[in-house]
Amino acid sequence: MTVRAFFILLSFLGATAQISSHELNGPESKKSCNHGCEKPVSSDREWQMELLERFAAGDLEAFEALFRQHQKEVYTWIVRIVRDSGIAEDLTVETFWRIYKSRSRFLPAGNFRAWARRIATNAALDHLKTARREIALPEDLASAAVADPAVRRETRDRIKQAFFQLPAKYRMVATLALIEEEPYDRIAEAMGISAALVKMRVFRAVRILRKKLNSLVAEVGAK
Repeated sequence: MTVRAFFILLSFLGATAQISSHELNGPESKKSCNHGCEKPVSSDREWQMELLERFAAGDLEAFEALFRQHQKEVYTWIVRIVRDSGIAEDLTVETFWRIYKSRSRFLPAGNFRAWARRIATNAALDHLKTARREIALPEDLASAAVADPAVRRETRDRIKQAFFQLPAKYRMVATLALIEEEPYDRIAEAMGISAALVKMRVFRAVRILRKKLNSLVAEVGAK
């Protein structure tokens, strides 16, 4: 579903009015002061709280404003997991559809960014559980240990295959921790689990990969 189709779908749930520049950009979009005065930080916080309250109450204009604020960040997080820009775009729309459907469970005093990232993580995990695509691993993954180009390609293909065969929950933490080098605590927050469990899943993913690749190492050594 495209972003345009997404909002067309939302329009059937309630008529959307044209969002003013104040609604999209907050208090700072008002006419600036000619005498060098600055807007207090509290005014932006109050506006943001009001926006979140309106969103939780089902206001579509508030939801669209939040979508525009957080769309890029959600997409960037998802693409680091699924390693495919097209799929990440679709999952970004799916994420915001889930956010909209779950609006009544969101507490306006809570952290919308962290809440949205967790929903995005779950959407990406659901994709990994059913996808039949390969993770895009770094190009130099197998180059250090193997000199022959043909053997290097075969090695890389086998590594990709072994990585793809990991259970989705292990593949996700391995991608974020080992490839994207995300801190364990940030991964834990996004997945709604403890940092200790993230570490355990990374350890198990590495152990599974090592076991699967033992035969490959033996074959490469024989060549």
